[in-house]
Formats: sequence, C-alpha cells, structure tokens
Amino acid sequence: MADSAAEAQRKKGPVQLDEIDHAIMEELSRDGRISVAALAQAVHISRAHCYSRMNRLLETGVITGFTATIDPVRSGRRASAYVMLKTRQHSWRELKAEILKVPEVEHLALVSGSFDVLVLVRARDNQDLRRLIFDSFQHLPGVVDAQTHIIFEDEEAR
Repeated sequence: MADSAAEAQRKKGPVQLDEIDHAIMEELSRDGRISVAALAQAVHISRAHCYSRMNRLLETGVITGFTATIDPVRSGRRASAYVMLKTRQHSWRELKAEILKVPEVEHLALVSGSFDVLVLVRARDNQDLRRLIFDSFQHLPGVVDAQTHIIFEDEEAR
C-alpha cells in the first residue's frame, strides 16, 4: 500500500479486529523480535496467513512500529518522576514541543484536571532530576505551576 493510501487508512478510525489479531498483538507486545514462523505457530495459523495479518495491522496503523524496551535502572537512569505542569491557556502546543526536546522525557500526555500536562521523566540520579525539573520545566514560558511525584517503584503493566 502506498504511503498516502496507508495514511488515509489510518485516519479512518477503529479497525475491526478478531481473536487472531489480538493474539498476534499480544505475542508481539511480549517479543517484538519474534520470527513470523514462531508467531504463526504461537497463534496457530499458517506462516503466510500470519504475515498477511501482520501487514494489515501495520498498514491500518494498529501496529505503529517495533521498539526495544529499555530498563531505566540498568541503563543508568535510576531516578524517575511524574511531573505535572499547569500552563497558561493557549500555550500547550509550544510547551509540548519544548518538553519533547528534553532527552530525559519518556512520555508526555495532555490531561484534564488541576494540571494540563503530565510528563514521565527518567534521570541519572536525584540531583539530575532536580536540575531537570528546575532548569528544563519550571523555566519554560507558559508554565504556571509544577508538581513532581518521585517514583519509588515502577512496574510494567504487561
């Protein structure tokens, strides 16, 4: 499928998925490097059928890519926190772009409630975390208030 056709397909909304699609996604979320043959065997379909199902999931944007899961502690980022930012009314777009430039940012979400932006950050240690919060976030134009929640223990949901 051409890039523009694939992009148009992604914008159509939810895709009809069946049990096999969900099984494929579950296996891939556990091991994104699994071979098509092993994946087909795990979900009990032929290799060719598995390959075409994976392609459909990719082309429709259900699967958006394959990534490695990095252990933050083993990779030298031992301090983690959720930083909640309150912003001036129409500054979130510019703020989002600036926050995403910070290498320690792992996830950013625009949220409702008392704060407008929720940021997951991973830093080398508490001093690095302090620098990150005070120098990288609180001085950004448009930030009115910030609240930090240090993560003591972190578990993946999968």
